[in-house]
Amino acid sequence: MTRDDGESDIYLAPNEMRAVLHKDRVKVRIVRSDRKGRPEGRVVEIVERSSQVIIGRLLHESGIWIVAPEDKRYGQDIMIPKAATGAARAGQVVVVELTEPPSLFGQPIGRVKEVLGEIDDPGMEIEIAVRKYSVPHEFTEACIAQARALPDKVRPQDKRQRVDLTDVPLVTIDGEDARDFDDAVYCEPAKIGKGRAATSGWRLLVAIADVSHYVENGSAIDIDAYDRATSVYFPRRVIPMLPEKLSNGLCSLNPDVERLCMVCDMLVTEDGEVSAYQFYPAVMFSHARFTYTEVAAILSNTRGPEALKRKDRIGDLINLHDVYHALLKSRARRGAVDFETVETQIVCDEAGHIEKIVPRTRNDAHKLIEEAMLAANVCSADFIAQSKHAGLYRVHEGPTPEKKEVLRNYLKITGVGLTISDDPSPGEFQAIANATKDRPDAAQIHSMLLRSMQQAIYTPENSGHFGLAFEAYTHFTSPIRRYPDLLVHRVIKAILAKTKYALPVLPTPGEAHAKLSKRLEKNLASKVAEPGQKPRKLSADMVAWQSAGLHCSANERRADEASRDVEAWLKCKYMREHLGEEFGGVVSSVTTFGLFVTLDAMYVEGLVHITELGGEYYRFDEARQELRGERTGMRFALGTRVRVQVSRVDLDGRRIDFRLVQEGQELLSRAAKDKEPLRDGADRAPFDAEPDGAPAGRRSRKRSEPLARATQAARPAAKSDRRPATPAKAKEKSRKNRR
Repeated sequence: MTRDDGESDIYLAPNEMRAVLHKDRVKVRIVRSDRKGRPEGRVVEIVERSSQVIIGRLLHESGIWIVAPEDKRYGQDIMIPKAATGAARAGQVVVVELTEPPSLFGQPIGRVKEVLGEIDDPGMEIEIAVRKYSVPHEFTEACIAQARALPDKVRPQDKRQRVDLTDVPLVTIDGEDARDFDDAVYCEPAKIGKGRAATSGWRLLVAIADVSHYVENGSAIDIDAYDRATSVYFPRRVIPMLPEKLSNGLCSLNPDVERLCMVCDMLVTEDGEVSAYQFYPAVMFSHARFTYTEVAAILSNTRGPEALKRKDRIGDLINLHDVYHALLKSRARRGAVDFETVETQIVCDEAGHIEKIVPRTRNDAHKLIEEAMLAANVCSADFIAQSKHAGLYRVHEGPTPEKKEVLRNYLKITGVGLTISDDPSPGEFQAIANATKDRPDAAQIHSMLLRSMQQAIYTPENSGHFGLAFEAYTHFTSPIRRYPDLLVHRVIKAILAKTKYALPVLPTPGEAHAKLSKRLEKNLASKVAEPGQKPRKLSADMVAWQSAGLHCSANERRADEASRDVEAWLKCKYMREHLGEEFGGVVSSVTTFGLFVTLDAMYVEGLVHITELGGEYYRFDEARQELRGERTGMRFALGTRVRVQVSRVDLDGRRIDFRLVQEGQELLSRAAKDKEPLRDGADRAPFDAEPDGAPAGRRSRKRSEPLARATQAARPAAKSDRRPATPAKAKEKSRKNRR
């Protein structure tokens, strides 16, 4: 049970769970502690029954109809009366609504509310995920009607009081499968300053789709967009924040058509500093739709076949590349964190099945756009801060004292030779990353550095962005797929008009918001306040902004969880086709109950249970995150190379099990040779992990900003003996969505 006060979870024994279900709210009395000191409780009152629908497969067993929940945390099958099965057939995936809750001596009873289809239907994993995580996937009738009434193109009246940039060769650079284009860029050399003091630099224009022109404050479209807070990206499918007419049409900066935009117009020095900027509404005309691959090819060979097709734009792309290198100088001076981690892409066929999982190449075109967007986001934050107008910042705080101590111990054990100070800077983290980049355990060290940081959130109280080393940062560049960006646009427009933007009346935040709010309150309470300092009372306006920030942050995490769930499902289906096959891999996590191994060729992770390691008795060393055999001294730690066989795949549980393949005495002799027994703590294992044993995730993400860990959302507690594979991000847009 998760406590409201944020303290340690309370274990409820199976007999205590007979009358309750996952997500029910209960009062519990702590009755004892287990042998590990964890509190164990007894349910004294059921405060509130969850209204969440349950997704599962309809089964007909011994004349009785039941639904086996897809989410194993429910722990009980749902009884379905024959009259309540509707048109559903045995084996189909259905959505169930409870009609009677469970009791001490009776199972829960429900009725089939919706039939999703057969378990192997294309896209079934997405249909399950959006309902399992309560992701809004249908627009309201009012929203659809309002979108239908919007024009199909930019009208003359829409251009009033806007700067005409249609003659400026702005271009979009996105992934091959992108359909909604938020941003366009243009760069040209410029003189900064006057007379002899003038220096060379660049004028950089970042034009962003003007969604706020069409989505009015508090309108039906606005309410639906706030409810979603973000677009959700799955392999082969997107659940957009805005109706398609806006996201792929009227707002999208499609090539060769006029579009309304908000522009951040910057002067960038040779050292990569933004010496001046301005914001203004404009009308633009995208002169080309580039892909990252295409731009990278042109920049690497300006006389190649790709360049010959785009002769008119080569000079502009070179200017963009030059300003990118200048901005990199500024990044290096700030000491911004930029870890190199493996990103993967799931390639699916037309039926939605995985064809292959490949590492994603991140070239200069990706980095070029990223730096341009960062510059525009920083200018947006500075503009709002200077005006003293309320708004949402993207805040990323430094590591907590507990995480700093864990990281110091980890770095010491692994013999890195560097550590962090009591008040670390991002540069310290980057220095450690640079110093270890050529080590065989570099990936594990970089993952640990990322995990030591906190998650970024949206909040009206600016305290800087630790990972990017910015004093103020916000999200301005993706209003088609992120609601905070839309709010930032509205605030900037209000400042330009010398008015004040007021948030609309927004729906009541949900469960995810409440959870995140409690966690943040706990973190805030842990900070040492000045003696005699009283909590600052917030105005009603600031409270509204805080609520909006929490809602957007929580829904961002909800989208991540849903995406990971789908990717885990796809990976399990993929590995079912490889049952019995052998693969090489590396240990990516070590726990009391076994090893998690990530396959080299497939980037899929599965569990080698401790019972599969042979007759040896293994002791788990939590500090070093390794399993060590008491008799042989054989040790398994992070980075240990192994060969495994795919032995079991549980699609419903999102679990993949491996069996260790012993090749004679090779593994044993290698372990004895490479990992001598410890003597007085002086020797060390060459690989390690953080104490909680969470393995390194492989999902696509912004390097400098740690996100919700795929492993934390997808896996049960350490006492379980199974965990699902860590999924990978499948969409380029999803990575871009995290800047």
